[in-house]
Amino acid sequence: MKNTMIKAAAAVPVLRVADPVYNTDEIIRIMNEYSGCGLIVFPELCITAYTCADLFGQKALLDEAEDQLFRIAEASASLPGVCAVIGVPLRYNNALYNCAVFVNEGEIKAAVPKFHIPNYSEFYESRWFSSGRKIKGRTLNLRGQEIPFGWDIIVYNSQSGAKIAAEICEDLWVPDTPGTHACSAGANIVVNPSASDEVIGKQDYRRTMVASKSASCYCDYIYVSAGVCESSTDLVFGGHTLIAENGKILSDSIFDTPTYVKTAVLDLETCMYNRTHQNTFINAEVNDYRFIEVNVQALGGYETDTKELRDLLVRENYPIPRNPFVPADDNERGRRCRRILQIQAHGLATRVRSTGIKTLVIGISGGLDSTLALIVCHEAKKIIPDIRIIAYTMPNEGNTTSLTYNNAVNLMKALADDIREVPIGRGVKAHLEDIGHGEEYQGEGDITYENAQARMRTYILMDAANMENGLVVGTGDLSELALGWCTYNGDHMSMYGVNASVPKTLVQYICRTYAFTCGDDNLKAILLSIVDTPISPELTPNKDGQIAQKTEEKIGKYDLNDFFLFYVMRYGFEPEKILAFASIAFAEVEAETIREALIRFYNRFFHQQFKRSCLPDGPKVGSVTLSPRGDWRMPSDASVSLWIEKTRKAVI
Repeated sequence: MKNTMIKAAAAVPVLRVADPVYNTDEIIRIMNEYSGCGLIVFPELCITAYTCADLFGQKALLDEAEDQLFRIAEASASLPGVCAVIGVPLRYNNALYNCAVFVNEGEIKAAVPKFHIPNYSEFYESRWFSSGRKIKGRTLNLRGQEIPFGWDIIVYNSQSGAKIAAEICEDLWVPDTPGTHACSAGANIVVNPSASDEVIGKQDYRRTMVASKSASCYCDYIYVSAGVCESSTDLVFGGHTLIAENGKILSDSIFDTPTYVKTAVLDLETCMYNRTHQNTFINAEVNDYRFIEVNVQALGGYETDTKELRDLLVRENYPIPRNPFVPADDNERGRRCRRILQIQAHGLATRVRSTGIKTLVIGISGGLDSTLALIVCHEAKKIIPDIRIIAYTMPNEGNTTSLTYNNAVNLMKALADDIREVPIGRGVKAHLEDIGHGEEYQGEGDITYENAQARMRTYILMDAANMENGLVVGTGDLSELALGWCTYNGDHMSMYGVNASVPKTLVQYICRTYAFTCGDDNLKAILLSIVDTPISPELTPNKDGQIAQKTEEKIGKYDLNDFFLFYVMRYGFEPEKILAFASIAFAEVEAETIREALIRFYNRFFHQQFKRSCLPDGPKVGSVTLSPRGDWRMPSDASVSLWIEKTRKAVI
């Protein structure tokens, strides 16, 4: 498969102010040491140091800086696939420019001048440097070589798809940044050689700006500020390095050892997917830019297979969360769970207001999904106090266990206004006899017996809602919809599906979070009992009072299915890459087992689309959802063969 993953470095060398030879020695040393990186970014004016002040008017310094730039270029000849970004002052047409220079495989490829020259507070760069605002389409003659020169430059690699633009320090701090325009022209990596001094609060502000820029531009952003070796006459520099991708900070370091290099693996495919998916992101200014080809090595080569990619990512300690829908940080996870519940509750409350129907009818099984849905109803009642919650439990003798039955009854007592019980055994048996099936379960694969129960429950809820002038609140979750693990026109149907975009792995955490924040010890005990109960629809006879039908034995573990769902839906990854990621996140699972699980996922995901094509309304709570009116429109008869073939052929 094509490899679009690049290892990038943010490098802060030890410098001496106004000593280009020493500084260049350090730059070359770092380039050699980190030759496995495709892109290495150094700070602003790193050849001379940023704090030379009026020494920038000295010809000796400027000549030496140019000489050392060529020395760096010569050194790069022995580093194939390494593109370095060097900060250096360069003269052009009677003016001096603060430049970011791209050096690659023995050549100076391009020089980008700083666009915005700060001249306020502690900054007075206009004393020495001119703005590159009007430098477009030019070349700079250095030692007889014509070097592309201007703000209108994007260097690119045709094999990996990397397109790199530069902006320098202050260029990030303005409302309309050069990097934004470059990204609209196709750049997917923005580098920022910087020299930003440290004052209280500035570090956090920088981090926010870099994260926001990488988010709004759907790009990778590499920010490298001058380090502690700059002059401390009036300022202190902390060598703040930041690497961000699509709004997420991958690396963040400041006041580290005098020389330090921080690396991160960039996944350009995620940027590309976000841009094509977000069709308001357009290449409006592509004709304003010159594209200059460089060689930026991909991690492990431009082509790789599943096993090679897995091994490379393991070696790089590339973070792949086991539960991508669930934040790893406890505090962030708690905030996420509370916000999702808030969205669900307000969505339901709005539906109540718009219909004028204030009675909510819900079926409670004692399982996770109906528990969350009842919590949502309870929270909606806090918004609209005259909501009335009628909760039904509909056991089927011989199938429903005492554990889930008692959990259901106790939960209804804690959260519902009206508790009702309607055993479904008699009705199901009569129905099965009427269609000629027979009363009893006929063994593995008897979906008629199983689905008759689910449809009977929906039948009861719908008619009860009519009788009470109420709305049936659906309980099914995103994972079940992805896998088609619901009965068509049974639990598949409702009048408002509050859980429709909440994956199963997150349902568990929302219920657990609510247990610890509800302030009710009785309710907490009930919720924790439900969370710890095996997931089951209980549509087959139990065994000695114990749950016999366990969902994950039929369709696979939900954490693995949710993992597949995230990368299929969120980034459109191909099967080989998903297998590589999954084999890292689920290292304890055999590779062939993961392969078979992915095949099962694709088969169910494609073949069960017809159920998703007629979903009830329900609120979107995250970036992945399957509503046919929103994020996912797919033909029900699409072929899955391409995905299955790629999965089977993957080298694992």
